[in-house]
Amino acid sequence: MSCPHLPEGFDATDPDLLESRVPHPEFARLRRTAPVSWCPQPRGATGFDDDGYWAVTRHADVKYVSTHPELYSSRENTAIIRFNGHISRDQIEAQRLIMLNMDPPEHTRVRQIVQRGFTPRAIRSLESALRERARRIVEEASASGDADGGFDFVTRIAVELPLQAIAELIGVPQEDRARIFDWSNKMVAYDDPEYAITEEIGAEAAAEIIGYSMNLAAARKECPAGDIVTRLVAAEDEGNLSSDEFGLFVLLLAVAGNETTRNAISHGMHALLTHPDQWELYKRERPATAADEIVRWSSPVISFQRTATRDTELGGREIRKGDRVGLFYSSANRDPEVFENPEVFDITRDPNPHLGFGGGGPHFCLGKSLALREIDLIFGAIADTFPDLRLAGDPRRLRGSWLNGIKELRVGIGG
Repeated sequence: MSCPHLPEGFDATDPDLLESRVPHPEFARLRRTAPVSWCPQPRGATGFDDDGYWAVTRHADVKYVSTHPELYSSRENTAIIRFNGHISRDQIEAQRLIMLNMDPPEHTRVRQIVQRGFTPRAIRSLESALRERARRIVEEASASGDADGGFDFVTRIAVELPLQAIAELIGVPQEDRARIFDWSNKMVAYDDPEYAITEEIGAEAAAEIIGYSMNLAAARKECPAGDIVTRLVAAEDEGNLSSDEFGLFVLLLAVAGNETTRNAISHGMHALLTHPDQWELYKRERPATAADEIVRWSSPVISFQRTATRDTELGGREIRKGDRVGLFYSSANRDPEVFENPEVFDITRDPNPHLGFGGGGPHFCLGKSLALREIDLIFGAIADTFPDLRLAGDPRRLRGSWLNGIKELRVGIGG
């Protein structure tokens, strides 16, 4: 049964709801009264042939599900908690080829290869290039303002460094970054009528990314170079990714490494400008803890899902084999059992065991270090160049079911 303390029909994956806000008050009520609660949905309305899912809202329970893949599968129904109702089962199952939707041992094999590109040494090797790119991005935004000096923070600043970092990491020419941006937008924006993107267009965009990446992989196999693509697809005697596996990996990066970091930066700027004491503190001290608090506060991925592999129990509720289980990171990251004053944005928060990069286990985000470094670098550049930056309008949110997205954030300089 659904939680009696919430409005009838409440569903935290409802795109209409998430277009206006993340339901933090409802999450707080669920954590207190029904931390594992049944959320009914019309059969087939979200792409799944069932009657709903279990909403998991406490930090401890999200971690437990994340770290027990033998009980809770990413592969069975994928990690995406809501599709459009007309998606076919074959289309859902095709997504099992993406690492996000794999279970061990196949996931283990692919991850062991892919993580070669995310070693501390690999991230350090990007440092100077990304620092310079962050500075240039902010300076170019300053020169491209409207007549009143304002500009859209999302398109002028937030999107650029994640895209350029991916390009730097895997050797995509910088002149192609706009194509990756366009394709990734189409893949995640099918619920937003402003973009008029159908799932068919999203599928075409995914195919474009995969095809582009497969061509890149084929070129490196033919002519190896000293880059990550070569290490992933042409490494001798170490195991490697096939060209199509590499294409699917870049597809994942386009969302996991681009959309999520972009939205963390956008939400982070909004949070700093709506908490002027924190913005002044950041400009003055540049605390190393700021990036983690921005990720906790924003929780760019609101939720992913798992599917129970057998009958089990969670939070005092009986979970049946085949039941879908929604992991609500946005709720877990405001859990008062873990965070002191969780509703306070505090860039000096330490420790900060947020689940913004996942709840641990096999799917913990490989790109955590890179994402945190990107956030540090871009806000350092903003503070140096725009110390008097101000909001010039409310954020316009993406209509979606699992991504905490901002489409537009108008800012001004001075005044």
